[in-house]
Amino acid sequence: MTTIANPFLLAGAALSAMAALAHLGCIVFGASWYRAMGAGEQMARLAAAGHWYPTVVTLVVAALLSTWSLYALSGAGAIGRLPLLRLALCLITGVYLLRAFAFVALKPYFPGNSDTFWWLSSAICLLLGLVHLIGLRQVWGRL
Repeated sequence: MTTIANPFLLAGAALSAMAALAHLGCIVFGASWYRAMGAGEQMARLAAAGHWYPTVVTLVVAALLSTWSLYALSGAGAIGRLPLLRLALCLITGVYLLRAFAFVALKPYFPGNSDTFWWLSSAICLLLGLVHLIGLRQVWGRL
């Protein structure tokens, strides 16, 4: 019997992959993209100066988001089963939802980030968290 891939986890995978690509765009296109994405003037200036820090941080975030995309694809049934799939999907969902609501607590630690960045990124994380949560609930029995 063939199972149809879970559409919510497929959407979660696509959204995580798009977020990873957007982060990579910051590396490729430089300071203007860091500014446009609200990463803060300090990150933009460091990127413009060719400093290693923005590139490394952005690569780590892009790699994490790419890994999360693969786990969502695995949970959706679109690719083979990855290790610790149920735990990973629970943690990914939890991190997205926590990030969506924890911006008030996080904001003081990143004073260079704009209010637009915080509201927009939190809304995106909320969407991703809810999409993952719905998909996870639907596939829970087969994980």
